[in-house]
Amino acid sequence: MCKIDCTPDIRELTLKHGIEYPSDVELVMMILGSGIKGIPVEKLSEQVVKILAKTNRESLITNLLQIKGMGAGKALAVASAIELGRRRNNHKNVLLKKPKDVIPFIQNYSMQNQEHFLCITLNGGHEILQIRVVSVGTINQTIVHPREIFSEALIQNAAAIIVAHNHPSGNCEPSDQDIKTTRTLLECSEFLGISLLDHIIFSRTSYYSFLEHDMM
Repeated sequence: MCKIDCTPDIRELTLKHGIEYPSDVELVMMILGSGIKGIPVEKLSEQVVKILAKTNRESLITNLLQIKGMGAGKALAVASAIELGRRRNNHKNVLLKKPKDVIPFIQNYSMQNQEHFLCITLNGGHEILQIRVVSVGTINQTIVHPREIFSEALIQNAAAIIVAHNHPSGNCEPSDQDIKTTRTLLECSEFLGISLLDHIIFSRTSYYSFLEHDMM
């Protein structure tokens, strides 16, 4: 049950609009319930979200415990919620009939204030194997290396990948760097034999598909 510093507005709005309504920080606020003396739950939740964006499952609890104000109980509550979500992850083995079908499964990253570059690995039947954050950048740029994109795909024996990243500005037009990155990844995909099906740039309300614009 949330204590006094987990604002009732979040709970009430979530009950009214559904669990998709809260931001990542607000979801964590409802998991934690309260902060500690000198650290309100919102600030604590912001730190948790930052850790979640760059931490692997194996080191999640250890890294959460490094946050000031996160005791074992709060760390386990967050880790348990993440693990339950992972086990019930609804993108696993979903068949993509066209690359943009992946958008509903990555839309949550559109609420981030920094660019998140994602790699979606697919098997030979174009079923999703994994959606992975490759890197986190600034408000208007994220830098990725082909090695970071294809290393996991090779381990998974993926037949194809889709890459995607959010534009926090809301403008989904590709930058010169986005175009250059796509060309580099295409060259690598041909060399490695792992098809790059699309590069999708997305925001909360729109998206840009390199494939749909004949840029693949």
